[in-house]
Amino acid sequence: MKVIVTGGAGFIGSAVVRHIINQTENEVLVIDKLTYAGNLESLDEISKNERFHFKQIDICDRKSLDSIITDFRPDIIMHLAAESHVDRSIDNPSKFIETNIIGTYTLLEASLAYWKTLEATKQSTFRFHHISTDEVYGDLHGTNDLFTEKTPYSPSSPYSASKASSDHLVRAWHRTFGLPTVITNCSNNYGPYHFPEKLIPLMILNALEGKPLPVYGNGQQIRDWLYVEDHARALYLVATKAKVGETYNIGGHNEQKNIDVVNIICELLEELVPNKPDGVKCYKDLITYVTDRPGHDQRYAIDASKIYQDLGWKPQETFQTGMRKTVEWYLKNKQWCDHIKDGSYARSRQGII
Repeated sequence: MKVIVTGGAGFIGSAVVRHIINQTENEVLVIDKLTYAGNLESLDEISKNERFHFKQIDICDRKSLDSIITDFRPDIIMHLAAESHVDRSIDNPSKFIETNIIGTYTLLEASLAYWKTLEATKQSTFRFHHISTDEVYGDLHGTNDLFTEKTPYSPSSPYSASKASSDHLVRAWHRTFGLPTVITNCSNNYGPYHFPEKLIPLMILNALEGKPLPVYGNGQQIRDWLYVEDHARALYLVATKAKVGETYNIGGHNEQKNIDVVNIICELLEELVPNKPDGVKCYKDLITYVTDRPGHDQRYAIDASKIYQDLGWKPQETFQTGMRKTVEWYLKNKQWCDHIKDGSYARSRQGII
């Protein structure tokens, strides 16, 4: 079987590609524009495998998409290419509209054109798997509810609005044109190879250098955390086993306040790296509260019972085991981190623009 993974050099995409190459006999083609968050070093361990292929393409480039899809002839297209950082979407929404909406539309059109050329049996087994976020559902603040696959969309940021739009496009291309699609909406991911603009890697790397650990507002925002390798297993399962037209929420069943996440990181570093940077007596002393981001959702939480009932998936990692693996990975992979630091990203939290 042949699989195209768009955004396969990104955080979640690279985890999916490593999973497919390491755990199956399938052939994988990564399509990635290699923006600031795309990093081919995240694919180093499988880059020499004869079943791995890479092509640098912008998903807004229809001509290039048509050419590569026709040449590779995939059985599955897993669409993870996206601009994904909320702060950046507040600062520059246009990039999110272009990539997440126009890019998804362009990829749908190229996929539909290819799908129409397939014989009937191939058409019936083809899948277009769109990977999205729980942020499309909005804010659960003040309730004990969980996001289900039937929760109405209520996005708060330009990022979540762009992902909500792309979800709707995928459903429309299925209903109107018959393209065999599936959609997944996931909670916050963490784990190895995470670009350090996101909370967990930012805190780890800043603490190791004795820099402030910036926490938005009062740090009471709640997120459901999902270990990225658990997510990769779920995504491949949905892409290969789910019925056409289905949507699945994927969560780690790990609700944590942001401030508690930061405290857990500090406690792990106290154990694993007791020799602190000069002037630092306790990692927790580095915690610094900064102005909250505009429109910041206070709580996300996913009900992942449907994917368990239908496909038998559940996370293997608890938050405690996943966090320990994550911190240990960053400590063991300083070269990857150094190459990130050498680039344009300066590890800040943007807050109010």
